Amino acid sequence: MFDEMPVRDLVSWNSMISCYSQAGFHHEALKTYDVMRKANVGVDGFTLVGLLSSCAHVGALNIGVEMHRIACDRGFLKNVYVGNALIDMYAKCGNLDAALFVFDSMIKRDVLTWNSMIVGYGVHGLGNEAIQFFEKMLTAGVQPNSITFLGLLCGCSHQGLVEEGVNYFHQMTSNYNIKPGIKHHGCLVDLFGRAGKLEKALEVIKNCPSQHDPILWRTLLGSCKIHKNVQMGEIAMRSLVQLGASNAGDCILLASIYLGVNNADGVARMRKMIKSRGIKTIPGWSWIEVGDQVHKFVVDDKSHPHTNEIYNKLTEVKQALSQLGYVEEETFLNVKGIRAEGILGTSSAYHSEKLAIAFGLARTPEGTCLRIVKNLRVCRDCHSFTKFVSKAFNREIVVRDRVRFHHFKGGLCSCNDYW
Repeated sequence: MFDEMPVRDLVSWNSMISCYSQAGFHHEALKTYDVMRKANVGVDGFTLVGLLSSCAHVGALNIGVEMHRIACDRGFLKNVYVGNALIDMYAKCGNLDAALFVFDSMIKRDVLTWNSMIVGYGVHGLGNEAIQFFEKMLTAGVQPNSITFLGLLCGCSHQGLVEEGVNYFHQMTSNYNIKPGIKHHGCLVDLFGRAGKLEKALEVIKNCPSQHDPILWRTLLGSCKIHKNVQMGEIAMRSLVQLGASNAGDCILLASIYLGVNNADGVARMRKMIKSRGIKTIPGWSWIEVGDQVHKFVVDDKSHPHTNEIYNKLTEVKQALSQLGYVEEETFLNVKGIRAEGILGTSSAYHSEKLAIAFGLARTPEGTCLRIVKNLRVCRDCHSFTKFVSKAFNREIVVRDRVRFHHFKGGLCSCNDYW
């Protein structure tokens, strides 16, 4: 319909950008804006909200900064929706200082404005900061809602603030008459699980009205991998199978737990389950923004037009890191003669974030911060690799994985290896 319209006004373009953004086609939304700009069509607040949402999802900070400049030049910062979208964009692109700057400059704020900051601090693992902002929110007379507490619980979980998290979970009902949803219960399971309190996590699931939701059991299974708890991992997996909700990721998680304790029979069972059910794994990918373009990489990627340059750079990087003591961990483990590549996928040597980092190092000036978005939880080897890169090349690297943000600087990560 859009292509066939003889005349397109700003509303037409906004509709396309909004539809792309809401449907998850964020690259298409940004490409539409490029065409729109070449057609000399102006923008309004609706345009910016849609574009900023897409920038937030793909980590396109540079484009988001351009949107911020336009908002300032044209007076759109008076629009609370534009302000909220800017805060969300900066938070999801890893720049909390800029998000706070926008927050402080806003004349009008609603509960979404406060929630954007609290959730931002939460997913960055800054639980104490999320709590401080929550207290400011109450002082300002703003009534919290269910999203507020999701941000608080997320922050407490990632920082290991167990008592505080439990307290806020109970406050939802006792102080604010908010009924905890499945996501709140999932955060509580995650809170106990990350802290190694697996029995407590299991108790939360059994007492939850939605105990048959796979999310809760999958969260517990993930915690079992962190703490290498085979018995509890098997309980979680059995529950997922009984619910008919087990997938390749679950099999891989339990297989990883078995590998950690050299349980060859367990590895074999998981491999058999994957093969017999024809389960396909979700491919990992990473995005990195260089200039005003977002580049996507998958594991062992050879499709990028600058593949040779990327792999040469990665080889150079690994040589530099080895001199600092970095040793690449083997994803393929031999367990009593059983090799695990059939379960655990390819070697971590060319995982998507390593290729993205190599490209970023090759194509950006020294000292430039690298910002990466990936769809899976960062693996232990890539986490170690990125810490070494931040030290060897004096780069700040921000990685947003499926679970949280990691800020790497000087050989350290903001998660303190608790993720």
